[in-house]
Amino acid sequence: QVQLVESGGGLVQPGGSLRLSCAASGSIFSINAMAWYRQAPGKERELVATIPRGGIANYADSVKGRFTISRDNAKNTVYLQMNSLKPEDTAVYYCKLDLIPTATLRLTAYWGQGSQVTVSS
Repeated sequence: QVQLVESGGGLVQPGGSLRLSCAASGSIFSINAMAWYRQAPGKERELVATIPRGGIANYADSVKGRFTISRDNAKNTVYLQMNSLKPEDTAVYYCKLDLIPTATLRLTAYWGQGSQVTVSS
């Protein structure tokens, strides 16, 4: 059984930084794309950043130049480094991994449990 565990959220002042992590565990054959989404109160979930296996990362315009997505394939982990945070970055952040579990050998999307990020003075 595959599980995703997120960590690293919290409260930070405007201009500050946070680093989110999302680690996948269980019997995994391979992991394709990894991504971070966020959902602010009263808004739809939106894509923040995505990184394919061995490819180039892509970012939402609202976070370009401030956020960096990275992955450690050996650890089945994706990270989101968030710098110069703004109040409008406040949201619950979710990781999403497109992976192939050994049990099914079918490409399946898995989601993390969500991490609250609050940017406020």
